[in-house]
Amino acid sequence: MNIRWNRMLPYVFIFPNLFIYVVFILVPVAWVLYLSFTNFTILNPGQWVGVKNYMTLLKDSIFHKALLNTLAYWICTVIPTMLAGLILANFLNMKVRGIALFRASIYLPGVISSVAVAMTWLWLLDPMAGPVNTVLNALGFRGGNWLVDTQTALGSIMVIGVWTGIGYAMIIYLAGLQGIPDHLYEAAEMDGASGVRQFVQITFPLLRPITFFLFITMTIRSFQVFDFVYILTNGGPANSTTTIVNEIVKASFQEYRMGYASSIAIVLLLITLLVTIVNYTVGSKESDFD
Repeated sequence: MNIRWNRMLPYVFIFPNLFIYVVFILVPVAWVLYLSFTNFTILNPGQWVGVKNYMTLLKDSIFHKALLNTLAYWICTVIPTMLAGLILANFLNMKVRGIALFRASIYLPGVISSVAVAMTWLWLLDPMAGPVNTVLNALGFRGGNWLVDTQTALGSIMVIGVWTGIGYAMIIYLAGLQGIPDHLYEAAEMDGASGVRQFVQITFPLLRPITFFLFITMTIRSFQVFDFVYILTNGGPANSTTTIVNEIVKASFQEYRMGYASSIAIVLLLITLLVTIVNYTVGSKESDFD
C-alpha cells in the first residue's frame, strides 16, 4: 500500500497545477483555435468557414499596419529597456546609504496602474499646457501634438513603454548581479582588470541566462501592448498606433466578429511562440558552447 501511494504521490502534487493549466490555458486556446475557423458572432452561433478568416487577414491593410506597429514597438522598446535596466542595475548595486530609495523610485512606474500611468503621460504630453511642450518652448524649440501627429504618436507610446519597463528589467538584473560571487571581481582586480573588462568577461556572461529570460518575458509583454494605446490614442491617428491586441479587441467587442478576432489571436500566439522558440534555441546553443 505504501509503495503504491509513493508512486501516486507525485501525480497528486502535480494534479492541481496540471488542472489549472488545462482548464485555463489549453482549453481556451483550443476554443479560440476552433472559433478562428468559423464566422462566430455574439448573435450568430457560427458556421465552419475554413481558412476564410486567415485569408481575410492577408488582405486586411489595417491588420498589416497593426502587425508592423507591434513589431516596431517590440524592436524599439525591448532592447532599450533591457540596456537601460542593466546600466541602472550596475549603478544601483552599490552599497551606499539610501540606495534602496532610488531602487524603489525606478521600479515604481512598473507597479502603478496602467490607467494612472496613461493619464499622467496624457497630461505631460498635452500640446497646450503639458510640461514637455512648456520646457521645449522655454528652450526655444517647437512643441508638438505628440499623440495626435502620425509621425510622433507611436514613438510617444514607445517612450512610455520603455519608461514603465525599465524598473522591471532593473530589478531582475539587480538580482542577478547580487548573485555573482564577489571573489570573482576581487581576483580580476588582482589581475589588473579594468571595470569595463570585468563587466565584459565576468558580469555579462554570468547574466546571460537572465538576459534571455528578460528578452522572452519582455517580448511577450511588448506583443500584448494594449492599455496605453487604448487610453491615449485608441489606435489613431489614422491607425498609426494600432496594435495586434487593439485589433483583436476592436474586432471582437466593437464589430462582434469573434471568429475573425480569434484568427488574429492565433496569429499573435504563433508569432510569440516563434520568437520564444528561436530565442530559446539560440540561448541553449550559447549555453552548450560555454
